[in-house]
Amino acid sequence: MDIMQTLWVAAVFALAGGVKGITGMGLPTVAMSLLGLWMPPAQAAALLVIPSLSTNVAQCRGPHLRPLASRLWPGWLAIAMVTAFAPGLGGSSPTDAASRWLGCVLVGYGLWGLWRPTLPDLSQRGRWLGAVAGAATGLITSMTAVFVLPWVPYLQSLRLDKEATVQALGLSFTVATLALAFRLQTSAPFGEVSDETAWVLGGAMGGAFAGMKLGEMLRGRLAGPAFQKALFTVFIALGVANLMRGG
Repeated sequence: MDIMQTLWVAAVFALAGGVKGITGMGLPTVAMSLLGLWMPPAQAAALLVIPSLSTNVAQCRGPHLRPLASRLWPGWLAIAMVTAFAPGLGGSSPTDAASRWLGCVLVGYGLWGLWRPTLPDLSQRGRWLGAVAGAATGLITSMTAVFVLPWVPYLQSLRLDKEATVQALGLSFTVATLALAFRLQTSAPFGEVSDETAWVLGGAMGGAFAGMKLGEMLRGRLAGPAFQKALFTVFIALGVANLMRGG
């Protein structure tokens, strides 16, 4: 990548980090939707791993680890196994097909966010429903590196309180990111990191953390319904753009 592309990567992750700072999630979705417009999804996913993992670690801390692990471990296991081993991103996935899948997921997520359907209360259901949601999420992650559907709606259906939800998102996204990193390393080993790659990753990390910090400062002003509607509308537009890119 040249200097201009490196700056674009940093700007993308700053925007993605800002969304995460405001909403508590969304960094992979925003980053993949924008990076996918000009680079192969597998390459974009490789850039995503370290910033996503680093920004999720803080969300893993909290007082709800034990009850969340007891409830969600089947889903986490399914996310990890399917993400790591299902067909999708990597050498066996053509760029146009991966872009189409990414576009479909973004459009679907945007429409779901605008529709905001009433979700059933699954708080008293068996934890093995989480394995089904986790497997479906892992399959989508393996093809797009985006791990919001259907896991985020599933977590919302558990009726967790706000702090537990934030911690559950952080833990779940950490599991998905580690599985994605394993997948990418297996299909196309990273090898030695060049100076050029280090600069790009540094720009992505710096942009992500700076954006997240700014987003946290703006959370009270921008986390309302109007911001969320605008964000989901942008996801739809970016999804359509990725669909067109994929032919």
